[in-house]
Amino acid sequence: MEIIGKILGSLIFAIAVLAAVSTSSFAQGDPAAEPAVLAVAKVLPAVVNINTERVIRRSVRDPIDDFYAQFFGQYRSRPREIRQTLQSLGSGFIVDPAGYIVTNQHVVARAADLKIKVTTNDGKTYNAHYITGDEKKDLAFIKIDSKDSFPFINLDNISPNLLGETVLVVGNAVGYGSSISRGVLSATKRDISVDNIDYKDLVQTDAAINPGNSGGPVIDISGRLVGISSAKMAFTPQGVPTQGLGFAIPADVVRDSVAKFKAFAEKHPGQTVQPAADEISTSSNTERLFGMQLQDLTQELTQALGYAPGRGVLISSVEQDSPADESGVERGLVIYKVGTHNVNSVKEVESLLSRASSGTSVDFAIGVVRTNGAQRVETLTLTAR
Repeated sequence: MEIIGKILGSLIFAIAVLAAVSTSSFAQGDPAAEPAVLAVAKVLPAVVNINTERVIRRSVRDPIDDFYAQFFGQYRSRPREIRQTLQSLGSGFIVDPAGYIVTNQHVVARAADLKIKVTTNDGKTYNAHYITGDEKKDLAFIKIDSKDSFPFINLDNISPNLLGETVLVVGNAVGYGSSISRGVLSATKRDISVDNIDYKDLVQTDAAINPGNSGGPVIDISGRLVGISSAKMAFTPQGVPTQGLGFAIPADVVRDSVAKFKAFAEKHPGQTVQPAADEISTSSNTERLFGMQLQDLTQELTQALGYAPGRGVLISSVEQDSPADESGVERGLVIYKVGTHNVNSVKEVESLLSRASSGTSVDFAIGVVRTNGAQRVETLTLTAR
């Protein structure tokens, strides 16, 4: 009987072990228990979709001017002013229960007439306002106009950012809210240039980053912040297509910047759309002196316009009665040279004009060079106002 008792005891123990293993296996196989799923559930309530709207004024000329010019020489009617609404979509995340949000600076342009709408993961939409930002780090700080308490991502415990760790990109990819992509942390301390914009000390990932993800969080599988989605490199500077090269502003930079932003907000309570004094934007040299607003010619924009790639800076707007307007410069033309220097970015033009002042005369090579080789470029001498 003693032997039978021992055998039964062993069987009961074995069954208990098998049951425990079986239960553990079921638990491991449950998608709801996956670390990545738990991490997303932890941060998703704090992730928001950001929609900005800004009304700008542009001067345009009637196309009939070209017809009249054939018969009346340099006939030029007075330009008319139109209002144009610019919209952008991006992501962000709440970093304080009071509704403070950090996002990319390029998602929320600083302008007094900027309208910011924020949609939380539960589908509620709020108005928000710009507080301050850091253009060099491409970070901005905004606040939801509500006294509610909001879920937030804690920046006191950030990811160690170890090479090879699993990372998750959360945000508003191409307008689809609450989108998730997964990859690994591929590199740190990356300096890159995308569309003539320089980015410093970024972390790199192969997780998909798409338009609309900008400003959203990149997290690890514990739900800790790895960084803020910032840029995707689709082509190298030499035009070679790439895959799996996404970049984010590292979490420690975000944490330190948010601390400064909060200090500014506490020091200037109730301010709306007012950046810190050293961050107040001023018009560019080109706009201030000559009345031209410029835009970098990205690969997509160059192809759409049919212009020769890798050359010049697009004139996106011309101010009425400015030196540029009076010389016949029109929106859509391209600046190829400033003085004797070839230019391929707004940054280069601004650098060349940094010492120009009222009364300074500058030669601009302006026109269009198309992909088929056709070109019409003239040198215009503009005198700064």
